[in-house]
Amino acid sequence: MSVEKFIADKISGSGKNNNNISKPIVKIGIIGIIIGVSVMILTISIVSGFKKAITQKMSGLTTDIAICNINVNPSNEPEPISIGEDTLQKLKKITGFKGMQVTAFKNGILKTKTENEGVLLKGIDKNYDFSFLNQHLKEGRVPEFSDSLVSKDILISESLALKLDLKLNEKFLIYFIVQHLVYDSVVGEEVVKFEQRSRKLKICGVFKTSFADFDNNLTFVDLKQIQALNYWKPDEVGTYEIKITDFNKLNETKETVEELLGYNYNVNTIKELYSNIFIWLDKLDINGIIIIVLMILVAVINMITALLILILERTNMVGMVKALGMSNGSVRKIFMHISLKLIGKGLLWGNVIGVGLCYLQYYFKFVRLNSETYYVDYVAIDINWTYFLLLNAGTFIVCVLMLFLPTILISKLTPIKTLRFD
Repeated sequence: MSVEKFIADKISGSGKNNNNISKPIVKIGIIGIIIGVSVMILTISIVSGFKKAITQKMSGLTTDIAICNINVNPSNEPEPISIGEDTLQKLKKITGFKGMQVTAFKNGILKTKTENEGVLLKGIDKNYDFSFLNQHLKEGRVPEFSDSLVSKDILISESLALKLDLKLNEKFLIYFIVQHLVYDSVVGEEVVKFEQRSRKLKICGVFKTSFADFDNNLTFVDLKQIQALNYWKPDEVGTYEIKITDFNKLNETKETVEELLGYNYNVNTIKELYSNIFIWLDKLDINGIIIIVLMILVAVINMITALLILILERTNMVGMVKALGMSNGSVRKIFMHISLKLIGKGLLWGNVIGVGLCYLQYYFKFVRLNSETYYVDYVAIDINWTYFLLLNAGTFIVCVLMLFLPTILISKLTPIKTLRFD
């Protein structure tokens, strides 16, 4: 053991004089680091968890990459498309491909005996990935499909069911405005005709995602219903939805899809389709960075203050060891050993408290949120040990570097000046 470390251990481990001014200051410094580290761990976990929860919900309800017609009709519904089997096989071989499903959207008006409500129907088939919907089913089941018959099942949200007082297995009418080409014998050419159509559907299940933007009007029906309503052919759909394995490579995968399809189709990522939500999520990173910077500043200021008090309180000791021949560098090492011990203690308890609270929230979800405002009904947590290690390493390095500043005071203290006052 070096002399510097021996003296540092004696100073930091001494409990004989409980009236030292430095004792409460040092405790405050350690508490500052504990609070700072805990808050930073919670901040990273909450921001990352919130973004991941929203992204997973968005991806589960929609898709990662959507391929649709480059044109839209006056009702803002996409025109039908049909991609050849050869092209589909090429798409399935791209790097990061996870799955593909076909869908179509249709606006309608749901009518009950007392209420009318605008709804958005999403047509799906038996190959649709129901894993997300099954996780959020409140009652009933997802729609069932037949190869020959058109299913009359409809899956609606809990908020829509409560708003319209609808029950499981209840039937109701939905009205649509559709357009299609008909031959006009007067003008001798095909013209666009608008007509009103209706369908009686039966509620097969009720889901709740706590994502108000979707829960308020989104429903799921058989894709054949929308194909029949729009006079589409059996191989025509509204959108080809692609799921990918790595969300971080979303833009790269989109570029690959565009190269395969050319300019005949409109290819959009989920970030482009719902840009307002993802811009809002990106803003959370800025808030997290601000909080982390503030917490590091608080920890650094507390430690600098504690170290200054320790140095000033041990002025006579500094003068004595200098008189015995110890250099300024060695004296600095004494106080740096003390500082490192205090920083280590603060980091240890900060991690215990911060990570402990993260795990409690992760498993028990005791902090709840208003889903209409935040899109989730609890504070989501993402426990990422890589982030925790980087955060601890960054905090430790910044604190150590900043603690060199108060030790400069040691070089200003001379044995003559310090030993004069005892």
